[in-house]
Amino acid sequence: MDEGDLPRSRSDAASQLAGESLDAYSQDELLERVQLLEVEIARVKAHHAKAADHRKLADALFKPREAD
Repeated sequence: MDEGDLPRSRSDAASQLAGESLDAYSQDELLERVQLLEVEIARVKAHHAKAADHRKLADALFKPREAD
C-alpha cells in the first residue's frame, strides 16, 4: 500500500496552527499571519483545482466505451 493511500495524521501543520494560542501576538503580527494564511489558502485551492482537472482527464481517458 502506498503512503498516499493512508489517512493523513491529524497533527498536520494546519491543525497545529489552529490549536496555537494567539494571545502573545501583536496586532501587526496577527495581520501578517492572516496574510500568510491567505496566500497558503490560495496555493492549496490552486493545487486542488489542478488535481480536479487531472482527475477529470483521467476519468475521461479511462471511461468505458458506450456500445453502438
